[in-house]
Amino acid sequence: MATFVMQSLGCEVAAINTVHFSNHTGYRQFKGTRTSAQEIRDLYQGLCQSDLTDFDVLLSGYTPSAAAVEAVGEIGLDLQRRAEKKPGSFFWILDPVMGDQGRLYVNEDVVPAYKKIIRHADLILPNQFEAELLSGIKISTMKDLADAITAIHKTYSIPHVVVTSVQLSGLGSSTPPSTLTIIGSTTRSDGSPRLFHIDVPALDCFFSGTGDMFAALTVARLREAVFAADADPALRNTRSWVSPDDVPATELPLAKATEKVLASMHSVLEKTLEARNAELAAAAAAAATTETDSTSAEERQKREHLRRTKASESSPVRQLNTYVCILHILPGLQSTSSTQPSHY
Repeated sequence: MATFVMQSLGCEVAAINTVHFSNHTGYRQFKGTRTSAQEIRDLYQGLCQSDLTDFDVLLSGYTPSAAAVEAVGEIGLDLQRRAEKKPGSFFWILDPVMGDQGRLYVNEDVVPAYKKIIRHADLILPNQFEAELLSGIKISTMKDLADAITAIHKTYSIPHVVVTSVQLSGLGSSTPPSTLTIIGSTTRSDGSPRLFHIDVPALDCFFSGTGDMFAALTVARLREAVFAADADPALRNTRSWVSPDDVPATELPLAKATEKVLASMHSVLEKTLEARNAELAAAAAAAATTETDSTSAEERQKREHLRRTKASESSPVRQLNTYVCILHILPGLQSTSSTQPSHY
C-alpha cells in the first residue's frame, strides 16, 4: 500500500519490508515471516555500500520487535547524520504502530523501544491509543487530547504530531458520531503547540490499509506543501520544516498537507465501499450455490469474514484520479496560553 501510493505520486521508493506475509493479519490467518533486526541492518548496509542512501524522506511504519525498532532507529539516525550540513534536506516520518482500540498489536517491550527513538523523528503519526501510550495521558476529554499532544511535544521534542481518527463525539464533543477528526500540531520556538483539526465524514465500514495510505500520502503532500511556489523558501532549508511562530495553525504546511491527504483517502474509500458492496453481493450469490446443508456454522462464519475482509481492501489503484481532491479545513483548535483548544 505505502510503496504504491508514494510511487503513484512521483516518489522513488527503496522499500525494506519488516514482514513478509501472505496477507495482512486482519484475515486472522496468514503465512510468512517477520524480518529480523539483523536482516534490516544488512539491507540498509547494502544500500550504503552502493551509495544509495541519498534519501529526502524516511517513512517507518510497523516494526515487529523491539530489536527491529532499534534497527530502524539506527537507520534514521544515520540518515540524519548524513544530512547534518544541509538542514531541511532530510525528514523522518515515523508511524509508531503499536496498537489500537485499547490493545497492543506488539510485544510490550516495543513500547519503550519506540519511546526511545521517536524523539529523533520529525513527525509522528500515532492513533488515539498510541498517543495515550506515548503521553501517559488517558484521553477522555478534549482537554486531555490537547494535553496529550502538548506532553508528546515536550517529552520527546517532536516538532510535528498528527493524531489520527479521533472520535470527538465520544469525548464529550458536539461533533456528530458520524464524523472522524484528525488533530495535528507543529511546535513554536518555545515548544508550545499550534493545534489544528480537520473533520471528515466517517464511512460505516472497516477498511484495511488506511494507516499506511495516510502515512504514504503524508510523505508526498507534506514535501509538496513545503516546496510549493507560494511557500516560504526559507522553510525548505529549516531543520524539521518548522514554520516561524507567526504562521497560524491552519496555515501550517502540515495542516495543508493533512487536508489533501484526507480528501484523497475519503474519495478512495468511498469508491472502495461501493466496490465492496457490489463484490459482497456477488459473493453471497455464489456462496448460495456452493455451500450445502453440511457446511458448519463455524465454516460459514469464517468464509463470510474472509469475503468481507477481502472486499474491504482499500483500492487506490482504481482511484488515481482522486488524489487531487481537496476538503475544506476547519479553523479552530487554536492553541491558547493554557494549551487547551479554544473551540471545535
